[in-house]
Amino acid sequence: MATYPIRLFGDPVLKQRSREVEELDGSLARLVDAMFDTMVEAHGLGLAAPQVGVQRRLFTYDVGEGPRVVVNPVVVEATGEWSFEEGCLSLPGLHFEVVRPKVVTLRGLDLDGREVVVEADELEARVFLHELDHLDGVLLLDRLDRDARKQALRELREQDLLAGARREGAAL
Repeated sequence: MATYPIRLFGDPVLKQRSREVEELDGSLARLVDAMFDTMVEAHGLGLAAPQVGVQRRLFTYDVGEGPRVVVNPVVVEATGEWSFEEGCLSLPGLHFEVVRPKVVTLRGLDLDGREVVVEADELEARVFLHELDHLDGVLLLDRLDRDARKQALRELREQDLLAGARREGAAL
């Protein structure tokens, strides 16, 4: 299956809230298959549809139990607190210490339209919350304090990601 290019920081699609998925059909299944392949090729644990330029509320993930998808995900409950170093396929090479809830209950749909409810902790919970952020147009950089964000932007400039985004007219 073909893979998608992953949208990088500076691409305006990453800052927009995604729309609900209304139809669970063959085209959605093909998108999900391509997202799985893209996620595996990029060595990611999760991939949100906006990261491949699709403004729909779904994400794929695999934390060691095989690839899964959640369509129209909603956090039902989040408790505790857990600090962990987090990276993002849209911010290659950068990792930041981020505090997120430790336990999350997520509700959504599978590709057959059946309700899925997953209670996850630590890494799986973090993947859910990270991908949900993408669906809401929130980037990992938005979770950083002012000084850490300034340092991250400096590193992005050194990688020339910011310059590329400016050349393409992307909003920063």
